Amino acid sequence: MQTHFTDLQLQDPKLAEANKILRSCVHCGFCTATCPTYQVLGDELDSPRGRIYLIKEMLETGRPADARTVKHLDRCLSCLACTTTCPSGVDYMHLIDQARVYIEKTYKRPLSDRALRWLLAKVIPNPTRFRLALFAAKLGRPFARLIPDARLRAMLAMAPKTIPPVSRNDDPQSFAPSAPQRMRVALMTGCAQKALNTDVNDATIRLLRRLGCEVVIPRGMGCCGALTHHMGREAESHASARANIAAFIAETRGAGLDAIVINTSGCGTTVKDYGHMIGTPDAAEVSALTLDISELLQRLALPEGAPKGLIVAYHAACSLQHGQQIKTAPKDLLKRVGFTVVEPADSHLCCGSAGTYNLLQPEISAQLRTRKVQTLEAKRPDIIAAGNIGCMMQIGAATAIPIVHTVELLDWATGGPKPRALG
Repeated sequence: MQTHFTDLQLQDPKLAEANKILRSCVHCGFCTATCPTYQVLGDELDSPRGRIYLIKEMLETGRPADARTVKHLDRCLSCLACTTTCPSGVDYMHLIDQARVYIEKTYKRPLSDRALRWLLAKVIPNPTRFRLALFAAKLGRPFARLIPDARLRAMLAMAPKTIPPVSRNDDPQSFAPSAPQRMRVALMTGCAQKALNTDVNDATIRLLRRLGCEVVIPRGMGCCGALTHHMGREAESHASARANIAAFIAETRGAGLDAIVINTSGCGTTVKDYGHMIGTPDAAEVSALTLDISELLQRLALPEGAPKGLIVAYHAACSLQHGQQIKTAPKDLLKRVGFTVVEPADSHLCCGSAGTYNLLQPEISAQLRTRKVQTLEAKRPDIIAAGNIGCMMQIGAATAIPIVHTVELLDWATGGPKPRALG
């Protein structure tokens, strides 16, 4: 793609990066075939190629973002299916990230939008506030039909039927291995996950301990920053990232770490990008140490299991298959411990969760969820497995088939308790 940035503009490292990304795009349109919003809306401007044109024009002219550009960029899920598909290697993730920061700085949203985005940014990354909000949502759910804003109705619908009690396993501490020690790893406990489903971290700790890992919950660790990052709220997302970097580096400089393990793939994609986001040696070190739980379990050589007689439909979270390019590890692990694994049609397409997307774009999100649930149910599985809490909540709200985190099944198959979601 031809660009026309001035020499003065290209002295800005961010614009120089954007210029390089834009020039790598060859207009081929392969991305449109795998873009969920293009599949649903059929608008060129709601495809990666169309959004790239909008970003190019906005950044080249240096003009403030306008409502048309914001509408189409806001509709992007950041699922990164386009990155997997692109034959030219266009770094769409960092381009859309930069565009969102630019929008946040130059565009004044309507008051209701500003209020909602502020609320999400202040509540969801804080487990205590989020837990209180979930209780409030449960109380307000019977009155949802009286609320005109679809986004607020989506927030009420998000609350699970049962809000689990706080798990003390998420507090800063260290868990000794229950087998001869092989590794010392830090577990990122997440923020929303600690309020929505405490079983995932509990299962992760049990499984890693049995495999010879000392599991550390670092002091000072908090939200990964993904939620505010995807809103373009750069100062907040970078503050979260720096706090986590400091917490992890303190452990590496202390007793040492062999890995930072993450069981929420949306967080994993962000932490693996800290080196780019923050640009310091410590940030790069943290990114290099970070592994999804499935990557770590493959390194630890999870033991084989006996056949379970259960069919598991594996849902590939976008942040795992596209953001981190981890496609086979979770399926291989499930098969290894005795499950029969099936995949839905169009497994590359997003379920519509995408962080806060299901709250900010509820109509599009609902269409994507319906498609995803239909393809999963068509496989007639006993269980649905996923590696991201957002996907689990999104899909679980629209199907009667139990959905659990992959690590819960792996824990169960190798000596842990049966997941509560399976009754």
